[in-house]
Amino acid sequence: MALFRTRSAAVYGIDAYLVDVEVDMYPGTSGNFITVGMPDTAVRESRERIKSALLNSGFGYPNKSVTINLAPANVRKEGAGFDLPMALGILGAMGTVGPSDEHLFVGELSLDGAIRPVRGALSIAACARRQKITNLLVPADNASEAAVADDLRVFGMRHLSEVVAFLNNPEQFTPHVRDIHTTQLPNASVLDFGDVRGQTTSKRALEVASAGGHNVLLVGPPGSGKTMLAKRLPGILPPLTYSEALETTQIHSVAGLLPKGVGLLAERPFRAPHHSVSDAGLIGGGSGMPRPGEVSLAHNGVLFLDELPEFPRNVLEQLRQPLEEGSVTLARAQMTLSFPSNFMLIAAMNPCPCGHFSDPTRECRCTGGVIQRYLGKISGPLLDRIDLHIEVPAVAYQELRGQPTGATSADMRARVERVRALQRGRGYYNSQIPVRQIRKICALDDAGERTLEMAVRRMGLSARAHDRILKVARTIADLDGSDHVTAKHLAEAVQYRSLDRNYWQ
Repeated sequence: MALFRTRSAAVYGIDAYLVDVEVDMYPGTSGNFITVGMPDTAVRESRERIKSALLNSGFGYPNKSVTINLAPANVRKEGAGFDLPMALGILGAMGTVGPSDEHLFVGELSLDGAIRPVRGALSIAACARRQKITNLLVPADNASEAAVADDLRVFGMRHLSEVVAFLNNPEQFTPHVRDIHTTQLPNASVLDFGDVRGQTTSKRALEVASAGGHNVLLVGPPGSGKTMLAKRLPGILPPLTYSEALETTQIHSVAGLLPKGVGLLAERPFRAPHHSVSDAGLIGGGSGMPRPGEVSLAHNGVLFLDELPEFPRNVLEQLRQPLEEGSVTLARAQMTLSFPSNFMLIAAMNPCPCGHFSDPTRECRCTGGVIQRYLGKISGPLLDRIDLHIEVPAVAYQELRGQPTGATSADMRARVERVRALQRGRGYYNSQIPVRQIRKICALDDAGERTLEMAVRRMGLSARAHDRILKVARTIADLDGSDHVTAKHLAEAVQYRSLDRNYWQ
């Protein structure tokens, strides 16, 4: 009877936890292979992958019964990443390799013994560092990602035989060295606001939104440039900070969306799901272990919802929690997970189904009832959580034929970065100012108080809309280089809240 232990890790949300892989080999029916510890289908199927990988790698397979326990046994284990530690446990029980307490292993095995990449390598590396593990052995394609974690020796392995050679003679191997120039993606945005003709007001509003991290709703007829403007927004956002890049990379790694060979994402994500997306696709979920949805994949970036009323209303209502709290909580019978979802929402829509309501040059064919049903898909509470409501009119012929005017993306980005740096000094981006700090950070003079009171009374604004107007006004003041929020700044912020009253009343 032989018992051998190896160590691995499993992903839970965007974090990971340590898993002890215990392999017990004893006389019995040849080929009897039992896995316990709440394994899912992929883990149970590992028996055939492991057997073929061992045989095709020249190590043989024991003519004994094998029982493998994945501890702790009260948490469900998912994925094929346990193939490698389970195979090494069998080899250890056979006496082919020695003890491996200072190592952590993860990787899926091909039938020929090759090691395939897994999801969540960065989260697993962070877990290994917390547990004081010395060496982390991962698939070679995950090495750059895992090496982002500090104070951990990461080794990228391509084949089972290579791992066995490491365990028998580790001095011959050197850890993977992170090269920050190869692990960060360059900013690939080539869309420039300087190419946009007209839409001066819309460009100004998007600069304000970017500077403060505010949510935006663009309303205008077809062809007015709503999507074009939204797609240029990432080009004026500041680069990710190191901590933001770590968290963003973790989310994309867990979702299996990290590009091959990339260690750390440097671009802010831009997600644009189709309006047919499901609740689970937008918010997160799915069978088994819930996975991050679009709101989490857009964390620290932009979530663009084009044709907003075409999304099912029940799906849109799911946005309330992530917009308000910057995270989304998924409750299941056996677990509750929380995914970060601090994103900028950019939504675009036509003013009516035909798109020509309030267009002075085109006749609207929609009846009042049709328009109300169309706009009714967007609830008042959701509108309250969108800071800027912008009308994007059709571009006049003279502007269309003329040369582009206005600031370029580089100019706008420089101003946005200056304002964001100022806000970091206060401790909050303006869109995230807590209620208890609003009066202090967004203090008004007497003229500003009168302007805000008049706007709240005439427009029937909610308490949430009142607070969001103050936050937008603070951003406008920051862009102007003003220490104080004046009536002028407040008037511009109120202007960005007036459009919803024109359409939704």
